[in-house]
Amino acid sequence: YAVLAEQMGRSHFAPEVFNCNAPDTGNMEVLWKYGSEAQKAQWLTPLLNAEIRSVFFMTEPDVASSDATNMQATITVDGDELVLNGKKWWSTGVGDPRCEVGIFMGLSDPEAPRHSRHSMVLVPMNTPGVTIKRMLPVFGGFDEPSGHGEVWFENVRVPMDNLIHGLGRGFDIAQGRLGPGRIHHCMRAIGASERALELMIQRGMSREAFGKPLIKLGGNPERVAELRIAIDQARLLTQYAAWKIDEVGAMQALSEISAIKVVAPNVMQQVVDEAIQLFGGAGVSNDTPLAALFAMARVLRLADGPDAVHRSLIARLEFAKYR
Repeated sequence: YAVLAEQMGRSHFAPEVFNCNAPDTGNMEVLWKYGSEAQKAQWLTPLLNAEIRSVFFMTEPDVASSDATNMQATITVDGDELVLNGKKWWSTGVGDPRCEVGIFMGLSDPEAPRHSRHSMVLVPMNTPGVTIKRMLPVFGGFDEPSGHGEVWFENVRVPMDNLIHGLGRGFDIAQGRLGPGRIHHCMRAIGASERALELMIQRGMSREAFGKPLIKLGGNPERVAELRIAIDQARLLTQYAAWKIDEVGAMQALSEISAIKVVAPNVMQQVVDEAIQLFGGAGVSNDTPLAALFAMARVLRLADGPDAVHRSLIARLEFAKYR
């Protein structure tokens, strides 16, 4: 799948063409791995058939979401119902008119051990109390038609049957979702990097300045070589992480997963930035995909968790080898 994700990454809309776009692909994996038979019948089947879209409610505006245990939105048991309250934002896909269901992650037991306090619940978007307060632009664009929204949950009631995998299992589910999910993102970033490098070289060979093709001016040949090396290194590291997940599981590949979360978006940002520089004004316009690719790369360095958090985890795992 990692190899296929790279090819899909060359186009902004290719993942949706193949029904592998985020967050639907991750939500489908959650339902496949952890959903009940009734949940699969109601939501997984139409998602697999691309009949509906979905959203994942995790990040919150009022806490430092780089530490997911900070989440304050609550899930309260009331008889045979669950009551949800809180604010979520950067909820990708919520603006799509086909979005019918969301997975809400919230605090269900504040007294439990740190990684057993949260749960995940399925929330139909037409449930009373679910309000899309606003859509959030990214570098001035709204990523139509899906977009990213700020959503408020005010005494939202859903049946207990909407609970996924049991109370307190939110982080278990998140680990199973986010580890492999990052392979998807990282390989799409490699594909996007390849696309940007191709555009850069084609542009540089077709335009002249000061009597030479742009690609031959200054340090451009060296830049192309460095970008080629960086992309290939990132691809091999990501494929190694994918192989390790297959062999020993995501929990035994935490260092490799964190490494690619740092490497792939940064390489993509570097490649796209150099391509924009060579394109000049056209590079920051909508005449090329480069501006959108740059925004995507910069956002991935947040959406996949801040670089510093991943580096911290890699260091902790490395230190543990010497205890």
